[in-house]
Amino acid sequence: MKDDCIFCKIAKGKIPSATIYEDSHFRVLLDVNPASKGHCLIIPKEHFDNIYDLDGETAGKLFSLATCIARAMKDALHCDGLNVVQNNGEIAGQTVMHFHLHLIPRYEGDQVQLTWTPHESDQSELEAICQAIRKAI
Repeated sequence: MKDDCIFCKIAKGKIPSATIYEDSHFRVLLDVNPASKGHCLIIPKEHFDNIYDLDGETAGKLFSLATCIARAMKDALHCDGLNVVQNNGEIAGQTVMHFHLHLIPRYEGDQVQLTWTPHESDQSELEAICQAIRKAI
């Protein structure tokens, strides 16, 4: 736990939250500034700044939990869809530097905007990117 991290304090129960689920590894809570009704966060109790610091075992447990919570949200909220969002770094919209996963229920006409402008790329550019990433794996 980082002493100055608000999500560490929430994850450990030192700050109250509208908790949906909790186990020894994670806390799932409603976002206090939701994009839509039922928007929740999955927060690991162990501090990781972002996805680059997250270990594979924790990531596997987190996404297994995310599927369970998503199904429960669909049943309970009758949402029309769901966005799974995870931001890394300020440029990508991360405002709390503690890894967390957003589950955002979507409703017809909700006006939540999580889109981008598609860009074209040519085959040689795609292949160069593939090669660079493969080399880094």
